[in-house]
Amino acid sequence: MALPSLLNRLAAGALVAALSLPLAAFAAPDVSVAPQYDTTHVYVQNADIDAFVNSFVGTFGGQASPRAVFTVTPTPSKTASQYIQTPVGMLSVFAFQTPIPYGFGPERNGYLVTDIDKATDAAVAAGADVTVAPFDDPIGKDVLIQWAGGINMQLYWHTKAPSYAPLHSVPDNRVYISPISADRFLAQFKQFAHAKVVADEKIDGAEIGRGGDAIRRVQLTSGFGKMTVFVSDGKLPFPYGRESTGYQVDDMAATLAKAAANGVTVLVPPLKTSKGNVSAMLQFPGGYISEIHDAVH
Repeated sequence: MALPSLLNRLAAGALVAALSLPLAAFAAPDVSVAPQYDTTHVYVQNADIDAFVNSFVGTFGGQASPRAVFTVTPTPSKTASQYIQTPVGMLSVFAFQTPIPYGFGPERNGYLVTDIDKATDAAVAAGADVTVAPFDDPIGKDVLIQWAGGINMQLYWHTKAPSYAPLHSVPDNRVYISPISADRFLAQFKQFAHAKVVADEKIDGAEIGRGGDAIRRVQLTSGFGKMTVFVSDGKLPFPYGRESTGYQVDDMAATLAKAAANGVTVLVPPLKTSKGNVSAMLQFPGGYISEIHDAVH
């Protein structure tokens, strides 16, 4: 066989092998930073921001940044904003003083990334849509993305890298999704976040208000933190599906006592989950709903 022919065949074989590799093999580098930079986004009315911030800090501890009025969108707007740091998770709180521009409000959280352009490219390569293209904000850059099933998130980058201590406990990003979109979303997020599946199982639906019905629960972990995905038909009683974050606490009874003292309403009292721990649902002044749970024993 002539040498050029042999080289051509080897090159063709290499190309076929490369094309047969899964898309994840070409995934971009991990752009996550750490779970303490995952911030749940909370939108409240101006009249409620004081009560909400004080209630959340009073329940979980930590501190809030000084409040300031910013433009955090690429189009004209104004919002009062505060950042809340607690041992169990971080929040970005917004009380808009103008109408909220398109794309903002539905995003559940913000993930700090090492590079906004690389992160956007990685998300798109994994299958995400870009709902608001990258833009500058007062302290860095942001982009809003949407995954399969309509799961909205923000990715952000700071000009001056923040430095926060690790969390006492990492919260769960709680995602509700249909069986139609679940596998697509999971594949997309696993590729983008380099996430690992900790558990993928059928459980009793009591954890989301559907006792006696079997539902699928998928738990993942990545450099961004934890995620719990509930796959169901969406026929959920209030307040399930209205929360985006679940906070792990050391002492459920003590946390509920602090919550009551700070104007928090217990929407669902503590109940035992399939993991053996206890979960409850709370609503804070201003309307923010969250799940809380203790550790699995």
